Amino acid sequence: MVSKSDLLSHLINTEALYSDNLIEAFRNIDRADFIDNSTILDVYEDYPLPIGYGQTISQPTTVAMMLEMLEPKSGQKILDIGSGSGWTTALLAFIVGDEGFVTGMERVPQLVEFGKTNLEKYGFKNAKINQAANRLGIEGEKFDRILVSAAAEEFPYELSAQLKTGGKLVVPVKNSIYEITKKENGELEALEHYGFTFVPLIYT
Repeated sequence: MVSKSDLLSHLINTEALYSDNLIEAFRNIDRADFIDNSTILDVYEDYPLPIGYGQTISQPTTVAMMLEMLEPKSGQKILDIGSGSGWTTALLAFIVGDEGFVTGMERVPQLVEFGKTNLEKYGFKNAKINQAANRLGIEGEKFDRILVSAAAEEFPYELSAQLKTGGKLVVPVKNSIYEITKKENGELEALEHYGFTFVPLIYT
């Protein structure tokens, strides 16, 4: 049976995970706390698991890679779209610390409640999960980092308007993950990573 430490070692050895702050987050935030049945044998296997309502908790390698692309730091304000069971929200909350804040957004009402319950296991005061509306993100707010954990059909430009200058957006579009940086002049610098599969992003 694969253990929590086995999974962490796998992520480090495959270089999906290499930043010290992310390694510490994966060490301290237990994936088993974010699924319906933490006694199942494959909780630490490196593949997605169902969390109900047609949604999954993502493959650990994919989560690690996306967070490495995002480069979250202590004290940042982060938006986590498609928070699901709350695992990525909790990982990010651990990283940003007491001086930062993470807002998770989830469309499925039952998963909003599930995610909130899971966050409470860690007593985070710097994170929350909200019910998503029929638009992406939070209009009128600006974030240092935005993570999207479901695949859009087209690049969601409305999210780039919610990025601070110098901020980063990591978003799947179809079968690629786009790593977007907002430059000082407001232009977007994009890096595309091919070959991924996600549940669809629904917001209309």
